[in-house]
Amino acid sequence: MKYVDEYRNKDLILSVSEKLKSISRKEIVLMEVCGGHTMAIHRFGLHELLPPTIRLISGPGCPVCVSSQHFIDKAMAYSKVPGVIITTYGDLIRVPGSSTSLEKERANGSDVRIVYSVLESLEIAKDNPQKKVVFLGIGFETTAPLTAAAILQAKKENIPNFFVLSAHKVMPPVMKALVDEGVKIDGFIAPGHVSAITGTAIYDDLASVCGLGVVISGFEPADMMQAVLMLTTQIEAGTPKVEVQYQRVVQHDGNKVARKVLEDVFELRDDSWRGLGTIPLSGLKIREELSSFDAEIEFNVDVPASTEPRGCICGQILRGLKTPLDCPLFARKCTPSDPVGACMVSGEGTCATYYKYRS
Repeated sequence: MKYVDEYRNKDLILSVSEKLKSISRKEIVLMEVCGGHTMAIHRFGLHELLPPTIRLISGPGCPVCVSSQHFIDKAMAYSKVPGVIITTYGDLIRVPGSSTSLEKERANGSDVRIVYSVLESLEIAKDNPQKKVVFLGIGFETTAPLTAAAILQAKKENIPNFFVLSAHKVMPPVMKALVDEGVKIDGFIAPGHVSAITGTAIYDDLASVCGLGVVISGFEPADMMQAVLMLTTQIEAGTPKVEVQYQRVVQHDGNKVARKVLEDVFELRDDSWRGLGTIPLSGLKIREELSSFDAEIEFNVDVPASTEPRGCICGQILRGLKTPLDCPLFARKCTPSDPVGACMVSGEGTCATYYKYRS
């Protein structure tokens, strides 16, 4: 409780709010690119503590949300292959595909299992040697090292029936893609957990080339407010740079052990993002020397052309161009219990967050 009290101290948060109001002159737009940050902003009502000159917008920070429709459809095609067990984190099972979902396929008889760790998938593979177990690998640099470690463990223990369908992605290319597209962004609130793995250097080009400030933030309200203050100070002074607010967790060099595991297993490739299309060198592909664990090589499935849900503006929301309140389906035809788009499924999705805290 001491930790929570320290970073949720009302007087501290209000003092930062007053400082912001005293220095803010320019109209600025800051984008958070982490679903955890989006949740914190709305949960603690931080919008209400900002001066009218500062606007926060949500970006592509939810791993479930940014996974492409084609990836979802391919996962469902795998689920229909005889003798295959699909293992996945819970949120992904409910994401609507072009015509169905993993949840519906499980109801129709496919073996789809929710796991809380990729290591559970390894255990399932060991317990079912006659089956082929496919783990759906999603997430950014935070979760990708865990998938990489599982693949190395499968090799070490000689578990030949374990496979990964990788939709793992890296964060900097999509941040730059949004800038190149012309989305109005004056600075980024960067994800703390991703940065704990990668370190700070991955954001250097955003500051030096794009002229945008980047502050890596923690997830408590005091963290978020301080990050906004740091960015505002940069912007008002015209001195964009990369700073770490989350110093109790994030080091300049990141986690070298996790980065090494990541590099040993994965290599960069062009990848498709929901609502943003294909972004060069933004995805993680299993290296050729470990391709025996790559589901895309093991299985040859026919995946029809994917289609996005009619009326869903998830893609525009992920790009920071619109909010859930702009969507005609929001809280009407699209709810957490009956989602139309991926952004309403995950607890880190912008639509799900807006729905939960809409009052």
